[in-house]
Amino acid sequence: MKEGRRYMRTWPMVRQLGFYFPEYRVIRATQIALPVMPFMAILAGLSQIYLYGWNFLPQAIALALFFISLPVQGLLWLGLRARHPLPLTLLDWGNELTAKLASMGTHCPPLGANACYLDMAIILKMAFERVDASYWEQHLH
Repeated sequence: MKEGRRYMRTWPMVRQLGFYFPEYRVIRATQIALPVMPFMAILAGLSQIYLYGWNFLPQAIALALFFISLPVQGLLWLGLRARHPLPLTLLDWGNELTAKLASMGTHCPPLGANACYLDMAIILKMAFERVDASYWEQHLH
């Protein structure tokens, strides 16, 4: 989960990337779920007990655990995705972005053969901060 939180902070939250990567949607959903789901878990559990009585305590606990598990699932998925190896097409695009950043004077280490999505997130974040919008219009549309 620690890796998932780091990946959430690193990934550039740019709407255009949402068309190509699921990270944008997963991060947004996880960001919303983290503060909301504990409240929803308590509300769902207590409403089960209020409506159906103490005989439904196991169901109330199961429902509360389901709500609690939603942001945890998002963090776990992001953590696994952060360490997943990049496909060759993304590796090429990442190296192209690295070359573009290097031509602008920004030090950015090239992606190696063992590059993962976290490495790509770091490069994308630097690129979105430094490269002008016309580049993104050409490459993301």
